[in-house]
Amino acid sequence: MGPVTTTPQELEQTPASLADRAYVAIQDLLIMLDIPPMAPIDDAALSESLGIGRTPVREALKRLQGERLVVSYPRRGTFATGVDITDLAYISEIRVQLEPLAARRAAQAAGREVKAQLAELADQIEALDVTTLDRSDLMRWDLHVHRAIYRAAGNPHLEDTLVRYDNLATRIFCLFLDRMQHFDRHVGEHVALLRGIAEGEADKVAKLAREHVIGFEKAIRSAT
Repeated sequence: MGPVTTTPQELEQTPASLADRAYVAIQDLLIMLDIPPMAPIDDAALSESLGIGRTPVREALKRLQGERLVVSYPRRGTFATGVDITDLAYISEIRVQLEPLAARRAAQAAGREVKAQLAELADQIEALDVTTLDRSDLMRWDLHVHRAIYRAAGNPHLEDTLVRYDNLATRIFCLFLDRMQHFDRHVGEHVALLRGIAEGEADKVAKLAREHVIGFEKAIRSAT
């Protein structure tokens, strides 16, 4: 199979409103640590760099505050939240319960077309040459796989919750990625998970999803 040329960004839908565009763009900057932890956030500078008005940017920052990606202090301004390794246990405690649930639901409830898309995504992931990808591309593929599974589960409340905690986990991931070994194994685990969902193997994928979260936490702790 040849190299994959599609990027994960090209697989996502373009947000409709200016506020949604600002939200997606700033969220990406925060998750990928392009806005570093604890850095002050200048809404005027963000507005200029994104080509989006200050009102949509401010609306986006309010949404992101609710997701624990930014924090606002009276008379001090808005800052990116810190990335604290002590949060990993709390985040993993939630994900180890909900990631298997999402994988199981996707295997049981997703329609034929969605499962075909997940199988195709598995092929794309398998064809990736991890050694040639930079950190941002690796993280975006990781995010795209998880979001595809959450969406396939067919429960919007579960999806929203998992997206939030996966975002927080990804910030920790980005912080320690350069110290981690065998990242290719982490990426490779997505292939079996996606194919298992596509084939309707509910028990199998629930187990794989749980092992994936546990393995992620162990890999981060070994890199600290």
